[in-house]
Amino acid sequence: MNNLAFLSLGSNIGDREKWLKAAIRELKQTKGIEIEKVSSIYETDPVGYTDQDLFLNIAVKITTSLSAYELLTRCLQIEERLGRVRKFRNGPRKIDLDILLYNNENIEMEDLQIPHPRMTERAFVLVPLLEIDGKVKLPEQNVSLVDVLNEIPDKEGVRLWKQINGEGGSGLFES
Repeated sequence: MNNLAFLSLGSNIGDREKWLKAAIRELKQTKGIEIEKVSSIYETDPVGYTDQDLFLNIAVKITTSLSAYELLTRCLQIEERLGRVRKFRNGPRKIDLDILLYNNENIEMEDLQIPHPRMTERAFVLVPLLEIDGKVKLPEQNVSLVDVLNEIPDKEGVRLWKQINGEGGSGLFES
């Protein structure tokens, strides 16, 4: 488990909390992934396409023996297994798993970019991420993500929905 990664999970269809819990369960059951910490749940306004229901979002810190591409493949498998349908960009979804950071690497592939290319524009990503690791930084940049978050205008669209308490911050997702 030599690799450290941060994921962002979101849902805005049906029982949103159920989909987040199901995705965490799937991650836990994956050989080569250990969940280190899960953020509180935040309810967030949709970004991009706004004519849809509110989202629930969390961040997850993991250690993994998977490569970045293997982790992406597993995230896509979880989305498919849980019934995600991709109709259009930024549209409604049962579950969405995005890799935000992987070690301290910059990765540019056709279907994988790390750091996530829009994470610094999205308070709904940075608020839960900073909750689980307030010192996390972008690779090869000496800029605090707290400072980045302070520059984002739509922070009011991110509201605490359910506080996570307890060691490791994943008590809500134990099953």
